[in-house]
Amino acid sequence: MQADVINSSMSKIKTLAGETLLYGLGTILPRMLNFLLVPMHTYVFNREEYGAVTKLYAFVGFVNVVYMFGMETAFFRFANKPEASAKRVFDLTQSMVVFISVPLTILLILFASPVASYLGVGAHPEFIVWLAVIMLMDAVVAIPFARLRLEKKARSFAVAKIINVTILVSATYYFLQMAYDPFVGIGYVFLANLLANSFFIVFFARTLFSWRPAYDRDISPQMFRYAYPVMLTGAAGMTNEMFSRLTLDWWLPETYYPNLTSKEAGGVFGACYKFAVLMNLGIQAFRFAAEPFFFSNAKEKNSPTLFAKINHYFIICCCLFFLAICINLDLIKHLLSPAYWSGLHIVPILLLAYLFLGVYYNVSVWFKLTDKTHYGTWITIGGATVTIAVNFLLIPLLGYTGSAWAAFACYFLMMIACYLIGQKNYAIPYRVTSGSLYILISSALVYSINAVQISNQFLATGFHSLCLVTVMGIVYLVEKKEFQRA
Repeated sequence: MQADVINSSMSKIKTLAGETLLYGLGTILPRMLNFLLVPMHTYVFNREEYGAVTKLYAFVGFVNVVYMFGMETAFFRFANKPEASAKRVFDLTQSMVVFISVPLTILLILFASPVASYLGVGAHPEFIVWLAVIMLMDAVVAIPFARLRLEKKARSFAVAKIINVTILVSATYYFLQMAYDPFVGIGYVFLANLLANSFFIVFFARTLFSWRPAYDRDISPQMFRYAYPVMLTGAAGMTNEMFSRLTLDWWLPETYYPNLTSKEAGGVFGACYKFAVLMNLGIQAFRFAAEPFFFSNAKEKNSPTLFAKINHYFIICCCLFFLAICINLDLIKHLLSPAYWSGLHIVPILLLAYLFLGVYYNVSVWFKLTDKTHYGTWITIGGATVTIAVNFLLIPLLGYTGSAWAAFACYFLMMIACYLIGQKNYAIPYRVTSGSLYILISSALVYSINAVQISNQFLATGFHSLCLVTVMGIVYLVEKKEFQRA
């Protein structure tokens, strides 16, 4: 009987891994292609201009949370309820998203000039108009994307994302290399994004035409009550992720970096942050597959054990990725203009921060399954408070390194708080000791391997690759029994 349970669990983990791979093709591969934009941007725009791009997209990150209002999670929750009609739930959630996002877009367009001035691009209010339309399109297609995930149409999801980013990269290359006008400048980044997102409207045309605006006196208020804590959590979470990029040039003393203005330092920070976001891409791919998976398996008797195993393998994968990026920074740094290399030391700190964030997403399953999403709100607000306080204290002392440590502290404390509270409400037997050891050992390996200085790049990359393969082999031997059960 125990063997059947183990086999069933491993079968489900394999299914989740397969879906994560497909969502990875739709998330990581496009973002990797999108990563090709980093050298295009950093070699064309100076550090101050790239700092402006970073700041504007940080603003978009905040506003996007309000546009979506937590409706993706609400869609999964209500579509998975007994006797629920997926089509009916789709119509209701899509209606709420449109009802919220359209007025917000109109407001941003009407007040484009003052918003542009506040964000430091007062000469270009059209940037705000373009970004508002981009956010509207993002919101309109978010529930159709969630529907694909619910229906396990990962291939369609991947195809749409890959085509979108192919358009984005192609348009960016055309604008920056073949039709560049200095007056438009960084505006080409947003125009390329606008063109790429227009494809989503075409891709989901049939779905959008089949949508019927709807409101249910019973279900809609329930969805709103369920979703608004998720939205508040998202807003606080976006504070954790984007706050430093918005405020670095406010709190950084102008003379802190001898050769950089505060705005240029923001550009360096934003460019180096891109390497750390690579960890977040894997986490997002996992979340796309895991969120509907957790809801659909919540009623299984052995679901706590299953969720614990998933988190264990998740940590292993993240640690290997963390190691692979950190020991090869000497090679991948060439994706950036040398003007941005001074900030590369923050990458390991930020990668660990995102690892903690990924574990937080895993252990947060308890409040989503028990409809206690307000716990997530309070935990994330606590994290946002830590982010603001640590940035305020450390930016004047450590510059953008202080911002990196703020992200580390925030996500680590959120992970710990969510785990401790969750064990009292929905106990899951997570492998805390082994997970902690993997994180500590991988961190020690990064420090030790990078301490070996090899001037020849070919030999250095070979040495780093050998180290990585050796570590993967050791991990396989340690986890061999579990792997063989699969």
